[in-house]
Amino acid sequence: MADKHDLRHVVSDAPRVMVVDGSKLVRKLVGDTLLKELPGTEVIGCASIEEARRALQEGTVDLVTTALVLPDGDGLSLARSVREAAGQTYVPVIVISGNAQEALEARAFNEDITDYFDKSLGHGALATFIRGYVHPARIEGARVLYVEDSKVVAVATKRMLERHGMQVLHVIGAEDALEHLHRFIGRTDGDVGADLVLSDVYLKGALSGRDLLNQIRAVFRYGKRRLPMVMMTGDDNRDNQAALLREGANDLVLKPIEERLLVTKVLFQLRLAKLV
Repeated sequence: MADKHDLRHVVSDAPRVMVVDGSKLVRKLVGDTLLKELPGTEVIGCASIEEARRALQEGTVDLVTTALVLPDGDGLSLARSVREAAGQTYVPVIVISGNAQEALEARAFNEDITDYFDKSLGHGALATFIRGYVHPARIEGARVLYVEDSKVVAVATKRMLERHGMQVLHVIGAEDALEHLHRFIGRTDGDVGADLVLSDVYLKGALSGRDLLNQIRAVFRYGKRRLPMVMMTGDDNRDNQAALLREGANDLVLKPIEERLLVTKVLFQLRLAKLV
């Protein structure tokens, strides 16, 4: 996952999306999904990196999806080709793969990859995911329980989320977050106290964001869809990042926080929780 490459690109009303996959069937399935869910989209199907390079020379695109394995290389090489093409430096590049989660946990993606999507989530979720990048839609009133002990970071991040219609309950420690969630245990309406938890990994209290993650998954027994959790970290250690994902984090956002990437990931997790 990259931390910046999707941030300076302005998407048109009729987006041009490049779909790169060695399988003609997969290209058609992804293309049909885009055309159905995002009317007006121009889909540019490419079977290889070389074909994608030629297409990029003919005009810019608003987003690129790619398989992890391609006939003449891999998705990482394709992403590098996109970055090197004129006018494409900040275009989102999304890996679509049946083992994207495993590659993510292994930290196999480099900074040229903006994000990933696991095929097992289905085509409906794929359309939601891509729409989040090309035509992000607000989810008014979505409740985010936000855990951050830096006042400066918290103020800026809270404003980012509120600008997109979300309600943000900010607390400074994992203990405060757990206390809030405890108040909703046993509710007959199924309300668990938040629609998503956003937490820094490193906190000043006795409990870390990782401890909070483990409490939510192992003690409260809330799965990834019941209560999505996105972790923020400035730690570039890939083993530590992988551990968070294995232990139940839905996704990671690397610091310094970039607004569009953060909001896109949060909105996608909120929508995905409603799909399943």
